[in-house]
Amino acid sequence: MASEAGKTFQRFAVFGESSSSGTEMNNKNFSKLCKDCGIMDGKTVTSTDVDIVFSKVKAKNARTITFQQFQEAMKELGQKRFKDKNPDEALENIYKLMEGKDPATTGVTKATTVGGVSRLTDSSKYTGTHKERFDESGKGKGIAGREETTDNSGYVSGYKGAGTYDKKSSK
Repeated sequence: MASEAGKTFQRFAVFGESSSSGTEMNNKNFSKLCKDCGIMDGKTVTSTDVDIVFSKVKAKNARTITFQQFQEAMKELGQKRFKDKNPDEALENIYKLMEGKDPATTGVTKATTVGGVSRLTDSSKYTGTHKERFDESGKGKGIAGREETTDNSGYVSGYKGAGTYDKKSSK
């Protein structure tokens, strides 16, 4: 059971750390492991508990933990997560939760569509001049959707007698 936990430990230790060898894990990846494997449930084991246990098992001036320290942390979290079981059974249940798990990357960042955001970005609800800048499907027309486009034909903007120079000088 511990060898399977070792593989999971290594997968999470390397996650997001290109220079990591997989032998040591930082607090961020430890929290991710606890969250992704279901050890952190939000009621009996919270993110604060996970951070406290991490700080307790790591060396005083270190920023990472080894697999040995990781096992100590899992014993503590196991007793907290499964209060009604003895320490060995609790540790076994923690390892069962970790079995074959990989760091999750899907659904990590979600687009926000709460409240007014969806209403503000729906081009079918636009009115006035803004309505003219989108077609029926909601796709923007770009510069063609603007009613008043600037005429940049002359070298001076707003010059009304464009193209009349040659007529005057040919006399």
